[in-house]
Amino acid sequence: MEHSPFFATVSRMKYIDRWALMRNSRVENLSEHSLEVAMIAHALCLIGNIRYGMHLNADKAAVMAMYHDAPEIITGDLPTPVKYFNKEIENAYHQVEKVAAAELLQQLPEDLRDVYTDILNENDEDLKTAVKAADKLSALIKCMEEENAGNHEFTTAAVSTRKSLEEMIPSFAPLKDFMETFIPDYGHTLDELLGR
Repeated sequence: MEHSPFFATVSRMKYIDRWALMRNSRVENLSEHSLEVAMIAHALCLIGNIRYGMHLNADKAAVMAMYHDAPEIITGDLPTPVKYFNKEIENAYHQVEKVAAAELLQQLPEDLRDVYTDILNENDEDLKTAVKAADKLSALIKCMEEENAGNHEFTTAAVSTRKSLEEMIPSFAPLKDFMETFIPDYGHTLDELLGR
């Protein structure tokens, strides 16, 4: 059997810090962010299926979310203000991400590439929407946690992220449910969350 560096490379997500241009009260790495996005994407799909009669593959959404930022192992986490400065930079960065994803896929044994190509390329538009919504929810949660820690550096990011989420609601109803049901409890202490 040939050796493959794929999972050794993916394991390096824990070394990529997010929110690099901002003062953080607690640094968040790409690995923990991806797990949170996976859990939220899974929940959004289940809410969509149970409450809205959607037919979303929640398990696949969770796996897509686990890998949604994997190309950043190669590219690094480009700060949002830079990434979305204008359409030309945004399009160029998406091309760089595609090249990075292709490089990761080349690390896999050939018989596994097709499966991971589907995961890394996020071809299912409905699941892509769920992952994008989950990614934004994770960003909102980070902003709320920073604000609750007294860090006002994240106030503007919280406002713009919440606005982006509200703009997504008309086209993805489960997002409203998640925001109303789960978001209000973020920032509470463990004793408060457990009702003690």
